[in-house]
Amino acid sequence: MPSRWRVFIAAWICAGIFEVLVAIKTGIWIAALMPLGWLGCLGSVDQLGPDPGKALVDALGLWALRLLLLTLSLRPLRDLTGLSAFMRVRRLVGLFCWFYATLHFGAAIFYVIGYSWDDLVRAFGDKTYIVLGLAAWLLLLSLAATSNRWSQLRLKRRWVYLHRFIYVAVIFACAHFLWLVRSDYWESVLYALGGLFLLMWRAQKISVW
Repeated sequence: MPSRWRVFIAAWICAGIFEVLVAIKTGIWIAALMPLGWLGCLGSVDQLGPDPGKALVDALGLWALRLLLLTLSLRPLRDLTGLSAFMRVRRLVGLFCWFYATLHFGAAIFYVIGYSWDDLVRAFGDKTYIVLGLAAWLLLLSLAATSNRWSQLRLKRRWVYLHRFIYVAVIFACAHFLWLVRSDYWESVLYALGGLFLLMWRAQKISVW
C-alpha cells in the first residue's frame, strides 16, 4: 500500500508539473503573438505613421531582437534560480524569435529593399547592415530547422556546437541594429549592452568551443 501511495503522489506531482508547463507555454504563445496582433490592428486603422511599411519593418525587427535576447537570458535565469522550467520553454521562445525575424526580413524586402533581383543585389552590395541582418537570419534559420529531437539525435555532439552559433547571431543582430540607426543611438546601445552581458555570462560557462 505505501508503495502505491508513493506512485500516486509521484504521478500527481508529474501531472501538476505538466499542467503548469502547458499553462506557461500557452501564456508564451499569447504574449508572443500580441505584438503582431497589435501591429495588425494599427495597420487596419492606418495608425502606423506616415511610412507604415518602414514602421512595420522596424517593429518586427525590434521584437525579433527582444525575443532573441530573451532566449539567451533563459539559461542565466535557470542558473540563478535553479528552475528548469526556463529551459523547457527556451525552444518555443527561440522559434518565435525566428518567426519575427522572418517577418521582418520579408517585410523589409517588400516595403524597403524591393523584391526585384536588381534591387536585392544593389541592397546587399551597398548596405552593410542588410548583410549583417541576413547573416543573423540565416543563423536563426539553421537553429530553428534543427531545434527538434530528431536533429539532436542525428547530429549528436555537433548539435551542441551548432546551437552555440546563437551567440554569433546575437552579435550580428545587435550590429545590424547599431548600423541601421542614424540618430538616437541610446536604444540600440542598450540592446547591444544587454547582448554583451549575456554573451559574457555564457562565455564563462563554456569551457570548450
